[in-house]
Amino acid sequence: MTRSAFALLALLAATQPARAQEKVDFARDVLPILSDNCFNCHGPDEKTRKAKLRLDTKEGALAQSVVPGNSAASELFARVISTDADSVMPPPKSNKKLTAAQVAALKKWIDAGAPWGTHWAFTPPQRPAVPKTEYATRNEIDAFVRARLERDKIVPNDPADKPRLIRRVTLDLTGLPPSPEEVDAFVKDPAPSAYVKVVDRLLASPRFGERMAWDWLDAARYADSNGYQGDSERTMWPWRDWVVRAYNANLPFNQFTVQQLAGDLIPNATREQILATGFNRNHMINGEGGRIAEENRVEYVFDQTETTGTVWLGLTVGCARCHDHKFDPISQKDYYSLYAFFNSTPVNGGGGSGQTAPVLDFGTPEQEAKRKETQAAYDALVKQVQPIEKKLRDAAATKDKDGNYASTLPALIESALRKGPNDRADQNYDELTKHFKETEPAYVKLLADLRKARSARDAANASVAKVMVMADLPKPRDTFVLGRGAYDKPGAKVTPGVPTFGSAAAPAKNRLDLANWIMAKENPLTSRVAVNRLWQQFFGTGLVKTSEDFGVQGERPVHAELLDWLAVEYATDWDTKRLIRLIVTSATYRQSAKVTPELLERDPENRLLARGPRMRMPSWMIRDAALGASGLLTPTIGGPPVRTYQPPGIWEEATFGNKRYTPDKGEALYRRSLYVFWRRIVGPTMFFDAANRQTCSVKGTTTNTPLHALTTLNDTTFVEAGRALAQLAMEAHTTDAERLKFAFARVLSRPPSETESKVLLGALEKQRKVYADDKANALKALKVGDSPRNEKLDAVEHAALASVCLLVLNLDEALNK
Repeated sequence: MTRSAFALLALLAATQPARAQEKVDFARDVLPILSDNCFNCHGPDEKTRKAKLRLDTKEGALAQSVVPGNSAASELFARVISTDADSVMPPPKSNKKLTAAQVAALKKWIDAGAPWGTHWAFTPPQRPAVPKTEYATRNEIDAFVRARLERDKIVPNDPADKPRLIRRVTLDLTGLPPSPEEVDAFVKDPAPSAYVKVVDRLLASPRFGERMAWDWLDAARYADSNGYQGDSERTMWPWRDWVVRAYNANLPFNQFTVQQLAGDLIPNATREQILATGFNRNHMINGEGGRIAEENRVEYVFDQTETTGTVWLGLTVGCARCHDHKFDPISQKDYYSLYAFFNSTPVNGGGGSGQTAPVLDFGTPEQEAKRKETQAAYDALVKQVQPIEKKLRDAAATKDKDGNYASTLPALIESALRKGPNDRADQNYDELTKHFKETEPAYVKLLADLRKARSARDAANASVAKVMVMADLPKPRDTFVLGRGAYDKPGAKVTPGVPTFGSAAAPAKNRLDLANWIMAKENPLTSRVAVNRLWQQFFGTGLVKTSEDFGVQGERPVHAELLDWLAVEYATDWDTKRLIRLIVTSATYRQSAKVTPELLERDPENRLLARGPRMRMPSWMIRDAALGASGLLTPTIGGPPVRTYQPPGIWEEATFGNKRYTPDKGEALYRRSLYVFWRRIVGPTMFFDAANRQTCSVKGTTTNTPLHALTTLNDTTFVEAGRALAQLAMEAHTTDAERLKFAFARVLSRPPSETESKVLLGALEKQRKVYADDKANALKALKVGDSPRNEKLDAVEHAALASVCLLVLNLDEALNK
């Protein structure tokens, strides 16, 4: 042993006493070290495995490199402490190096007998005992959180004040700010149950489903166009509305899952259950010239497979598309066995239509009535035309000497008449009109009426949304492992099957079997993954920070017992509203978000949860909050997407002039962000931090891009919201102080402090002077946006107050919850 190695061992010995009493935990202490540093060369991927050494299995590690109870005799330990560049592990060229603490952990583990274990996420959650704590609690969530704080000698925050609390929970559950009346009612209600009543009211609001749908649409990669260069439109919005209805109806999450993955396979499936399967038709569609149909189809199935793996299993299954996963127990065969569940839809990959069969007609009652009306009008005219055309053919009919039928009419005319009205092309109508114009004017007029009726019928049919849904071929396609994921490199044949880390009660043959396996209580992942994303929604970060990856490369949960308790609790009935109610009524959620310098240094990301959540709102919520506070919001739920304000030329530049953007007028401009048309290759410009909706996304981003300030200070929606808010204030109050207090409260749900009032009054006076010297500019500023202005209001006063209201909409507190 070299002198350097002896020095390292001495250092390890010096660091051991601090943790000597802690029992080694393979999953917590050892597996992350092996995964980060060893699995790339000695892990699950057989094709890249070196020295035929496996360290991801107990058998592999103990057979060649680990001697339980004796680190000195273990090759693994000798390699990690070696100072020889040719033998040290990880090798220098990997740019990885173990820390002294990691080496100490490996030594302690081996000397303790090298006890093996399973990655925490692959072990079914068990309900842990609820701990006791001296801190005040409201439910089991608090017991787990505060017991940890107690151990770490951290004191949790006091409850948030009422105005901030109702704003927080209203934004979280509806995506909109509370009204001043709702705030006042809550503040004045002294009952201990006052807050719970607010929560129950919000959970029952139809706005709840709209708020919850946004995150699910990100995960489902929902958009109103196909993507790629052509980026043709599609009509998937009825599926989007299904999601809203499902959340509002509190459809249990197991049914929510099964219906989206396999609603068409449920016995006696309803129209709504089939509509739900639009989830897996939200993938992009490539209609570019030169593309091979089968290549397209395979890409679509890849997307369906990997989206399912991310959304419900929280795993990066896509890593196994080309080779065995390098870190998690998902082989390439496992990947294609999962792929096989989605490989038998009738989709062939050809064309670029966003209404590729199988589809479901989904019209509104008005549209269905119009379809029936126009079809009846068309059928009535057909009944009038058919006898006339029979007479025309009969009159021209002759027989030759052999008794064969012939006609004195020109061949084109005879052919057009023989086709009949239902199978006739426009050219046939033109030919018939020209031929009979002089001799049969009444018939020609009927033809014109018939063409108009057909056009009206076709237009009525075209107006009905055709939603792409799932279905299976009568005979399933054969599925093969594809070499490096290439559509034309088939290898071994595989059949549908679930990953090896889980087990199914019965062999899984179709998507319904897969959906039932995903939701089975024995599945270790689904409930944890779902609970974690809900926690992320309310606290900004999940109990597992890597919400997209629960594999061995993902983060171990900070509050592991809380995650398991919530996962088991959720799986008892899959009642989403009940779980959310539990979260938002906890003392942990209701805490003040205030932070001391000491706590900020100790826990900058609030992972220990000693304070309430505080985070920048996503851009869609910032827009909705501005519309809500200003009174501009159009409350209509559902329906086709709308086109709100957008800078000119965006679509045109992205599509070489093929797509032109024309904004809507009137109330459509003020619909919620959920309903804004989403072009996949260039998303709505006001959403500066949103997912691109091209692939599945389960984790939002927070950005400091200049687009944020440029949008909230200059975008038409926000400038107009400032004007509308100022108008409300001026119509309700007469003094500057009252108007500013009114506007401030509508945005922040609280009155301004004395200092804030002075600042706002100063800003208002400054703006008043600016516009008094330039009334033309005041009038120009008041023309921003399409909503009508109260012309009775003084233009200078209105413009000045509008500027201050825009300022309030841009306060840090206004952009955060």
